[in-house]
Amino acid sequence: MPRRRSPSPSSSTAPRNRTPQPVRVRRRTFGDFVKAFLAFVALAVLLVGVPVALAMTAGWPFPETFEPMEWLKQDISVSTFLSILTFVVWLAWAQFTACVLVEMKAALSGVGVPGRVPGAGPSQLLARQLVAALLLVGATAASFAPSLAQLGQTYDDNQRPTVAAAQQTPGLFAQQQEQAAGTAAAVAEQASHTEATPAAKKQGDTKFYRIQPPEGRHHDSLWEIAERHLGDGRRYKEIFELNKDRVQPDGSRLSEASLIRPGWIMEMPGDARGGDLVEMPDDAPEVSPEVRQQISDYARTGDGAHEQGGAQEQGGAQEQGSGDEGSGGGTAHVDLPQQRPAPGTGHADLQRPAPDQVATPAQDSSSFGLPEALLTAPLLAAGLLGALGHRRRQALWQSAFAGIGGRRGMEPPTPAGDALDVQDALLVGADPEGVRLLDRSLRGLAASLAAESRPLPTVYAAWMSNGDLHLQLAQPSGKPPSPWQLGQDQTFWMLARADAETYEDVDTAAPYPGLVSLGTMDDSRLLLNLESVPGIVSLSGREEDRAAVFASVAAELATNGWSDRMTITLVGFGEDLTALAPSRLRHLDGIEALIETMEAETRQRRGALGAAGHDSVLTGRTGPAQHTRWAPHLVLLAAEPSPEDAMTLAELAADASRLGIGYLVGTGSGDLPGAAWEMEITGEGRLLAPLLGLELDAQLLPAAERRAVVELFTDADPEHGPDGPGTTPPFLVDISEQGRPAVYARLVGPYEIIGLETPDGERSALLHEALALLLLHREGVHPRVLSSALWPRGVTDDVREALLDRLRDWLGTDPDGTPRLRTDDAGRLTLAKSVVSDLDVLRSLYHEATQGRGVDSRAVRGRLLTDALVLVRGPLLAGRPEGRYRWLTHEIVDAQLPLLVADTGLALAEFHMEKNRAEKAIEALNAALRTAPSDERLWNELLRATHALDDPERLTALASDLLTRSGARGLPPRTEALLDELLPTWRDAVAAAG
Repeated sequence: MPRRRSPSPSSSTAPRNRTPQPVRVRRRTFGDFVKAFLAFVALAVLLVGVPVALAMTAGWPFPETFEPMEWLKQDISVSTFLSILTFVVWLAWAQFTACVLVEMKAALSGVGVPGRVPGAGPSQLLARQLVAALLLVGATAASFAPSLAQLGQTYDDNQRPTVAAAQQTPGLFAQQQEQAAGTAAAVAEQASHTEATPAAKKQGDTKFYRIQPPEGRHHDSLWEIAERHLGDGRRYKEIFELNKDRVQPDGSRLSEASLIRPGWIMEMPGDARGGDLVEMPDDAPEVSPEVRQQISDYARTGDGAHEQGGAQEQGGAQEQGSGDEGSGGGTAHVDLPQQRPAPGTGHADLQRPAPDQVATPAQDSSSFGLPEALLTAPLLAAGLLGALGHRRRQALWQSAFAGIGGRRGMEPPTPAGDALDVQDALLVGADPEGVRLLDRSLRGLAASLAAESRPLPTVYAAWMSNGDLHLQLAQPSGKPPSPWQLGQDQTFWMLARADAETYEDVDTAAPYPGLVSLGTMDDSRLLLNLESVPGIVSLSGREEDRAAVFASVAAELATNGWSDRMTITLVGFGEDLTALAPSRLRHLDGIEALIETMEAETRQRRGALGAAGHDSVLTGRTGPAQHTRWAPHLVLLAAEPSPEDAMTLAELAADASRLGIGYLVGTGSGDLPGAAWEMEITGEGRLLAPLLGLELDAQLLPAAERRAVVELFTDADPEHGPDGPGTTPPFLVDISEQGRPAVYARLVGPYEIIGLETPDGERSALLHEALALLLLHREGVHPRVLSSALWPRGVTDDVREALLDRLRDWLGTDPDGTPRLRTDDAGRLTLAKSVVSDLDVLRSLYHEATQGRGVDSRAVRGRLLTDALVLVRGPLLAGRPEGRYRWLTHEIVDAQLPLLVADTGLALAEFHMEKNRAEKAIEALNAALRTAPSDERLWNELLRATHALDDPERLTALASDLLTRSGARGLPPRTEALLDELLPTWRDAVAAAG
């Protein structure tokens, strides 16, 4: 229904153009006639002069006789080359002539977007500009060629979407940016003439334009309509989108922007202006009853038209999908899923992100020098970050328990250089929430199908778009279990993000562990299921480009969070990548070893499936037999095989999808025998797969980033290097009386700040959180890491800079005028030494007691250790607000702090036991246990200190308490052995005590 303007003060002052006015025809100037004359001369020379000159000098391009064999026997001479060159010039002239004819036909018929001549981009652009200049003296030129200033632009640029695309992808195309800027200026100019508020614009009347009949040679076009009523002809796309596929009064539909007919009605954008617009219902009395009825009927098609168009697109996709599946061949088609429209819109176009989702970390306007490859790979970054954190925690525990050479080390090495940049990129780009939802959604689907006794469908690919998950099936598999829904056709199952968040963790096998990210298309990320491909997937392109794709695939498969067990075999590359996941990744030297290994495994899997009675590994991952797990084996072969080896691999891969084996093979030629799916990586980072209907922005891990990632993992390895993790804290505090800080933050326990006034307003929580992050990283924090930690969904540069300005003002300056929040040479944010936390003091006290002055003075050591243990008031940032400090999940400080407290308690207990003060030692150990209750070392030392009291009943009570705490797991072996030594009868005593 037509939208009625709500009365408002602003609307009353807005200009209202009700009186119909004739179409204004642009007057031609003397310059127009000059341009037309020059264009005529140029066309005459190119169309007539060139062939005449060629005919007179070089003759007719075709030979008098057709004797190919005789031509091949002739010697190659200068005349041969001249004949070839002449033929090429004749061919170019013929192509240009065809372009002129196409452009002239379009101009005279009023078609705004003429057809393209194959392979004639620059030639057709030149022809278009010359014809436009020639016809500039007529009315048609206004709609045919917007401006001669575009002569230097490519033909393809003129075919791209203009305003909307330029505004959504800033910085990509200079032409689109200029167009967007021009459009924005036009809109701003229109806004300056009106005083309508945004609310009034939304509630304004619907405006319509009726296509006018031709006047002489002038035909109405969407470009001229946009130019007259929107101030910029390049906004014709907006009019087209508003009216696409809607039924016109004559029963036809608008399907192409260049094909409009007199009498058609166009709904206009809300800011359209001009006297020949009809504004319903206010202008209804001023138009004829027939036109009024046509506009009213057309207005009712506004919402349903888009839904019908979306249904037609779905039907087309379904028909196409059915055709692909019915072919029964070894290829498959991977489609881009249609997006669910936003509530109430009725559009089937790709859904745009919500306002709070537009500025994602990966879409920030500046990368500050961080590796873009990892910033735009959220699932890969999340997997690498999680695996790196696990490796560092493992190193901490092994070091703390003196598992390697009797060393103790509380601090993992601090990355530097490229490794530090890559670590920051991982922190910024990672999407652990997306990984968690993907994993829970897939496992929840498997559990639901198992409950219904239904097998898992074969999934070729998964699309993640705006939080929604689309699974593309190999064939229709019926209705999906709730809350999954059918997607755009029977081969798509879709799960909305809101429904995915309702899933809980379930104890079932990962159904599709072979999914791996390949790249993005528009707002959608494609994960290809290598395990389900009916044969080999080939990857062609330059060697360095292929290596970047292989490294990305291997790294994500090795560290992703939506799989359980798998084997990834790397051949021809990636021996260094095995450091990422030694239990998953293995490297083979050559293709011969690979073929031998895969022949044996293929036979073994076929026999195992037959013995288990399964037709594929998918049926073995659900139902009663899911304990077998059927882990996939994915082969990444970067070295191009010989034709014989390629045929052998093709034979092995013919049945691979049923066995849970996948092959990704690189080739330089692009022609690999037996390849089911073929992909190509270009030098511009585009991943092309024409047979699959794919053209993606590829996910890559270039050589430099790969080396830095491997460095992070090898440095975190507890067995790496002769000295292991460093024992010196990254920041030591002056613990003397003269070193009293200006700002003191208490992080160990409830968060408190001494020396600063509490900020007012809602920004206080953000400022406190930013300060905590900086205090936990004295080496410096990248600005993008800070913003992604505080705003995981992304934030604009101006908001981040405003927060940093407030943080600088809040922290203030030192007495010498130096700001306490600084920026180092690498652009990272650091704090002055006058800003200290209790965690810094705790580390410094323990270091000074065990490696500084306390080594030579027993009294100093005891005092320092006692002071350190007094600082411990509870866990880190106890009682922090709900929903904040989520970045702590990426940190290892939650493992460092308990180990540091435990080491402090152990050192103080040892200090007291040297003087046989067992009660003091027990007091110190109990204080440490309040922060590190699961540290086995503290319990063992507590048993020894209690045994020193020579009180069997107290020791038995402690053993009983330990046994109760351990639960069903029982006592750790070391603790049980220690009890056997200290109190051999402890089992009977504990049983007797009940």
